[in-house]
Amino acid sequence: MEPRTVVVVGHGMVGHRFVESLRRRDAEGAWRVVVLAEESRPAYDRVALSSYVGDASAEDLALADDGFHTDTLVELHLDDPAVGVDVDRRVVTTRAGRSVEYDELVLATGSVPFVPPVPGRELDGVFVYRTLDDLDGLRTAAERATAGAGAGRRSGVVVGGGLLGLEAANALRRLGLSPHVVEMAPRLMPVQVDEGGGALLYRLVSELGLRVHTGVSTSEIARDHRGGLTVTLSDGSELDASVVVFSAGIRPADSLAHEIGLDVAERGGVLVDERCRTSAEHVSAIGEVAAVGHTAKGARTYGLVAPGYAMAEVVAERLLDPAAEARFTDADMSTKLKLLGVDVASFGDAHATTPGALEVRLDDPVAGTYSKLVVSDDAQTLLGGVLVGDASNYETLRGFLGERLPGDPMSLIAPAGDGAVGVGIDALPDGAQICSCNAVTKGTLVQAITSGEAATVPQLKACTRAGTTCGSCVPTLGKVLASCGVEVSKALCEHFAASRAELYEIVMVTGLSTFSEIVAQYGTGRGCDVCKPAVASMLATLAGGHVLEGESAALQDTNDHFLANMQRNGTYSVVPRLPGGEVTPDGLIVIGEVARDFGLYTKITGGQRIDMFGARVEQLPRIWRRLVDAGFESGHAYGKALRTVKSCVGTDWCRYGVQDSVGLAVALELRYRGLRSPHKLKSGVSGCARECAEARSKDFGIIATEHGWNLYLGGNGGFTPRHAELIAQDLDTASLVRTIDRFLMFYIRTADRLQRTAPWMESLDGGIDHLREVIIDDSLGLCASLDDQMARHVAGYADEWAAVLDDPDKLARFTSFVNAPDTPDPTIEFVDHLGRQVPAGMKTGQPTDLAALGLGGTARGGSGEEGVTITDGARIPIGAPA
Repeated sequence: MEPRTVVVVGHGMVGHRFVESLRRRDAEGAWRVVVLAEESRPAYDRVALSSYVGDASAEDLALADDGFHTDTLVELHLDDPAVGVDVDRRVVTTRAGRSVEYDELVLATGSVPFVPPVPGRELDGVFVYRTLDDLDGLRTAAERATAGAGAGRRSGVVVGGGLLGLEAANALRRLGLSPHVVEMAPRLMPVQVDEGGGALLYRLVSELGLRVHTGVSTSEIARDHRGGLTVTLSDGSELDASVVVFSAGIRPADSLAHEIGLDVAERGGVLVDERCRTSAEHVSAIGEVAAVGHTAKGARTYGLVAPGYAMAEVVAERLLDPAAEARFTDADMSTKLKLLGVDVASFGDAHATTPGALEVRLDDPVAGTYSKLVVSDDAQTLLGGVLVGDASNYETLRGFLGERLPGDPMSLIAPAGDGAVGVGIDALPDGAQICSCNAVTKGTLVQAITSGEAATVPQLKACTRAGTTCGSCVPTLGKVLASCGVEVSKALCEHFAASRAELYEIVMVTGLSTFSEIVAQYGTGRGCDVCKPAVASMLATLAGGHVLEGESAALQDTNDHFLANMQRNGTYSVVPRLPGGEVTPDGLIVIGEVARDFGLYTKITGGQRIDMFGARVEQLPRIWRRLVDAGFESGHAYGKALRTVKSCVGTDWCRYGVQDSVGLAVALELRYRGLRSPHKLKSGVSGCARECAEARSKDFGIIATEHGWNLYLGGNGGFTPRHAELIAQDLDTASLVRTIDRFLMFYIRTADRLQRTAPWMESLDGGIDHLREVIIDDSLGLCASLDDQMARHVAGYADEWAAVLDDPDKLARFTSFVNAPDTPDPTIEFVDHLGRQVPAGMKTGQPTDLAALGLGGTARGGSGEEGVTITDGARIPIGAPA
């Protein structure tokens, strides 16, 4: 029997999901699918649209795999939308003049951006934020602006402070423009967050350089005499801009439905019932164009992808089985996202509209977090919530929607140690929805695991579709696996089944020297942000060579890519190496002159180095040149590598010193400099038992004795401080260095990705005793190999800064804008604070009340305001104006 024909008008995410769902269910080939797409490219991930202005390409965002393109029952027509439908004859007419007969018609035309009737909205330089073509145009305009405009004109204005508006603002930042956001409501993201969450969100994004204007609208956009744009707001203020982006909401793309004569909702959208059927026989509507309800007045449209996917599944099931009971009754409007690096989430009745609902809030301005739970009037049932700043427990909390809470509501959002209740995945009911995009419940995941269908996160994603859209629930999938007794894979990532330690052995044995060779032979796909830096670290240790040489450059994370630590305002810190903390007066003068000439903030660190903050990317080579010419080299503060070997003054100056701690510290730092490892490494050498270098808090620490050196391993500071353990005592210098060599190389070989030495040692079967057997007694026969590997590292060291300065190709990477290499990034702003340059909107937490400490003055602190005066003995940086 010939297959029947379903015509799908629109090929966005929801239209594509319908086609996939129908073809996946239709094993007998009962339906032929004809897709009429308005855009010139196939469906792509519009949720990840902002990544297109970063590293993602159009191909990366494409939704259709090879099977879709080769499916003989799917016919895709790009750039040829439907322009007319004869519902009586069941014929669709396209813009190109094609006539397509159908048995069923599915409208998936989505939505169009809402552009308010603002004078000037038609000018060049005014965009909407909806498609890849929109972003291509925006990118071109931004490049033109950054190349030719003055600093005051390299800015953009986003009209709309909702979810898409903030994403558009982030896109402008990534394109090199300084963004303003204009929101008519009194807070950002008014649909998703409440007043308290909106206030914190305002503060957090403002600290990141976003200039936010709430409670105002856009009155006019005009061309100024210099070719830029002037945006006038309703309060009379004016904003200069190179581009303006409208992201003020969406409207259902229902013009075709009007022409057909379909019933539409009072506020737009094609009126459909719970089975997504329109008022015309054999015509359905799904996604943002559909308004679900029994009457035009009460119907509702949904602007998220998850409800659209649910509608697509309903129609696909109904076409294959008209008697099926599938219904679209409601949608999960929960949202979790990261905007400009800030976590934001809302779920359920976030605004407490349920009669009798109670709100439980925890606002921590110091930590920069806001949590609110909405509960029933008896505080027993969770109805909704808002999370800003930290949404790590979003999936767990959302899983309790409509369920009885396992404890006091406040205890669920309280910080650890403040009466918090540890709610694990086991406490969630089977009906708890883990993946809202694809409506996957915990019970569905558990069934897939216990039936043997899935034993890994990738398999769970493949068989349930959980985590395949926005990906925010992927960490929870691993927790569900663990709760079912499945040992979670130690695979480095989805591209390598081997663990980091196993992959290290593979690379060492095979001698492969490029990521493309390694992933082609021992992995799958093209790699990710997890495996690329990990492999880059391995290659730096095993193959040598500069980290920015050839293919290796593309593997590095941001810090290694620019050989400097990125700070929160997009600038970088420069940290020259000061072995053992030693520096000459002439060296200090050079550092001071560099900091002065480039306007850098300086700070002496706990590792006995001098950090210089606030360098723009295009300034880095010039700063390095000054330092390298003066004899300095890279301190590797940016890498997962040796940072410092701290030292007391030992026998040089101290009357208690029993060994030359400074000389040893200098020798060790020069020996291990540039050694790439799973995580950063720190060391310390104390010249006597008084322990002034705090050696026992370091990854490897040395304390002098009258007979030699005691060696301690596996210390750690940070969130979980841990004292290092004594592995050997009274060592002579040669034995000490040999033992440290082997410890470091054994750690590099066997540790997991981003695992510090302390948890690595705790994970060793046998702990410190096993480690002693391996690196001192040579129980595994590895010591000769470990010794040889360290010798090759020491012999092959070269300063990474100097290597960049000697290579024009590497130097070319250090620009803010490829098309304008000498143009500074206009999004980076500073203010003066106590005579020092600090980021605009500096975030220092609770201001320090110096007057309360008996030091006079006002407060050091949170807003970065100018003109703070502190007197009467309060600390003022040397050289700063009093």
